[in-house]
Amino acid sequence: MQFNRISVVGLGYIGLPTAAVIASRGLEVIGVDVNQHAVDTINAGDVHIVEPDLDIVVKSAVQAGRLRATIQAEPADAFMVAVPTPFKDGHEADLSYIEAAAKSIAPVLEKGNLVVLESTSPVGATEALSEWLSQYRPDLSFPQQAGDNADIKVAHCPERVLPGHVLRELVENDRVIGGMSGACSQAAVSLYATFVKGECLLTNARTAEMAKLTENSFRDVNIAFANELSIICDKLKIDVWELINLANRHPRVNILNPGPGVGGHCIAVDPWFIVSSAPEQAKLIRTAREVNDSKPVYVLEQIKAAAEQFKKPVVACLGIAFKADIDDLRESPALDITKQLCACDAEVLVVEPNIEELPAQLSELGAKLVSLESALERANTLAVLVDHKEFKSIDPNVVARKVIVDSRGIF
Repeated sequence: MQFNRISVVGLGYIGLPTAAVIASRGLEVIGVDVNQHAVDTINAGDVHIVEPDLDIVVKSAVQAGRLRATIQAEPADAFMVAVPTPFKDGHEADLSYIEAAAKSIAPVLEKGNLVVLESTSPVGATEALSEWLSQYRPDLSFPQQAGDNADIKVAHCPERVLPGHVLRELVENDRVIGGMSGACSQAAVSLYATFVKGECLLTNARTAEMAKLTENSFRDVNIAFANELSIICDKLKIDVWELINLANRHPRVNILNPGPGVGGHCIAVDPWFIVSSAPEQAKLIRTAREVNDSKPVYVLEQIKAAAEQFKKPVVACLGIAFKADIDDLRESPALDITKQLCACDAEVLVVEPNIEELPAQLSELGAKLVSLESALERANTLAVLVDHKEFKSIDPNVVARKVIVDSRGIF
């Protein structure tokens, strides 16, 4: 199948890098997003998110005329949907963004087009996307109606990249591709072969959806073990970091490091998609989610207890991103902890090297974004919530007289 023009719907942390990489391979890429600021920023050859080297690739693609962003969907040979899939109350998946994407691209679909859902989704979401498209375009046939002979091919290919390494992993990682028919899968393989060097592994749409959820649930369960272990060690007055280091000397043991919880739009969300689809069966996955969801509360209580030692507590929260060396605050336990601290009787200073201004939910509560130097000078209590590289280089002698709650094991 020949692809000359690709449309990427959703220009966030996955969509924009994907669009830029495809454009760098010489294909024409139309990026679609509802955010006018993001569209204008990209068309100016700049980026609205932090990802190493992404600005260079985007600028080059825009200047070469191969990448253009727009609010309105335009005709293309293939459409890659990379929009958010949060969960609603009760941890049920919110597919409204996918439905909105379907509504936006449906008017410009043409016979022979391919639509790929990249958004991490609960099992059945690709089928739902195809059904929505068929409702908006009854003049075209879709895989649930015509199988291999459908006018529009539909497939699922979940992203599986690590923030901070997205550009490299988009190209090098293997991809799981699940079409709604054999022809759909083959069409999707042709698309990803234009920029992926890793192996394309074929399956059906439902298995592809479950594969991504399984990968992140596996990691969530392992993180939950480490987080629960850290709480047990606190009770037994054992250094969990030393303990894990010793246990990991066993040739078949590899315990992860504990933290203040689990954040991001993947590991903190995806396991709930499995739980909601099979609530009676997903007992271990549910328990792991509950352990990790409760860890921020535990860390918050540690910080509050530490700060109460001072008449005028000044707490410096080191990091509010969901993981090290990125600006992504989605589902961040560090952000949630900091927000809760603002309700306490303490001055809250925030050190986050990867952002230029605090989100309104913190600034409106009185928190202040300060430099690391200022925080170390003013604070009497340090809460290490993210292990950014800037924090790892702090001289222990500088903080020797401060009370430290170190959820990341830096000190």
